[in-house]
Amino acid sequence: MEVKGSPVEHGHYMPAEWEPHSHCWIGWPERPDNWRDHGVHAQRVFANVASAISRFEQVTVCASTEQWENARSQLPKHIRVVEMSMNDSWFRDTGPTFVIRNNASSEGKLEKKIAGIDWNFNSYGGIEEGCYENWSLDLLIARKILEIENIPRIPHSMILEGGSIHVDGEGTCLTTEECLLNKNRNPNLTKAQIEEQLKAYLGVTKIIWLPRGLYGDDDTNGHVDNMCCLVRPGVVLLSWTDDKSDPQYERSVEALSVLTSTTDAKGRNLEVIKLHVPGPLYMTEEEAAGLEQDGDAKARIAGTRLAASYINFYIANKAIITPQFGDKKWDDEAAHVLSSAFPDHEIVRIEGAREIILGGGNIHCITQQQPAALP
Repeated sequence: MEVKGSPVEHGHYMPAEWEPHSHCWIGWPERPDNWRDHGVHAQRVFANVASAISRFEQVTVCASTEQWENARSQLPKHIRVVEMSMNDSWFRDTGPTFVIRNNASSEGKLEKKIAGIDWNFNSYGGIEEGCYENWSLDLLIARKILEIENIPRIPHSMILEGGSIHVDGEGTCLTTEECLLNKNRNPNLTKAQIEEQLKAYLGVTKIIWLPRGLYGDDDTNGHVDNMCCLVRPGVVLLSWTDDKSDPQYERSVEALSVLTSTTDAKGRNLEVIKLHVPGPLYMTEEEAAGLEQDGDAKARIAGTRLAASYINFYIANKAIITPQFGDKKWDDEAAHVLSSAFPDHEIVRIEGAREIILGGGNIHCITQQQPAALP
């Protein structure tokens, strides 16, 4: 079912990621020009992520016809595996953005109704600058998920990826100018017009614009979900480094300045918790050699700095599913910081998450939460 008009017109808003989920959606990686050795290493880590999340909420993994049996064999039986075509497996960006509204039932009980925004998508920049040349299958992913769940679909022509926004469910949205104002997304829209659309479709009243995302995050043009996220209303985590020679330092200081000089939608000053980045980490010769690079996707070159960040975690109801990169000092520090930031959550550390970052993202990028609400 397609819903006409914006979500706000129907009383919907995007809930914060820490609000209860009923479900998590994950795609299955396979394209050999982005996932080395035909995806076998990434598939193992994706399976570990799905298994970890499934301890706290239902999980559906979507796999192509060719990969369905392989995915099914690697995943626990209680995880649903459905057949779905896709160009790549970044469900944060190609899946629907779920919105909810409160609704009084006939018995007078407060119920939450759910819908899904189906944004436009252009492979992170279109033919000239995008990550791969054909994204026709990705354009159907959100619609297919909503059809499976029988959830109303709200189409939107604006190009927007889910990893480019974070909300607190109380009117505040975090994003970056580097991504949303990039001319390879919506060149005909001004900053004010983009703000209008975010307010109308996410139910927010204030947009906090960070200038740039994480250093090296060229694939997404600086998605906020690698740089900064909300912990709860009034509190954010920020990717950080103390190394002034690291190009990330300037970006982190720049973002800190914005965050400490503004308030959220409710007028609260923001508390900023610094979360140190790993590394720096770089793609190895062996990793690059494992790719079948034929020109249909963005080149992965040995020596390229990986856009690795501990901010790129998933909140699975009462757990934080967080990447680990094999950098013991900062892996341990990240777990400690996240444990302090989320004292009521179990911290689940996913070893080998480097395999996901080699493809251009991490745990938050490959997941899409479905709020606990009624269709």
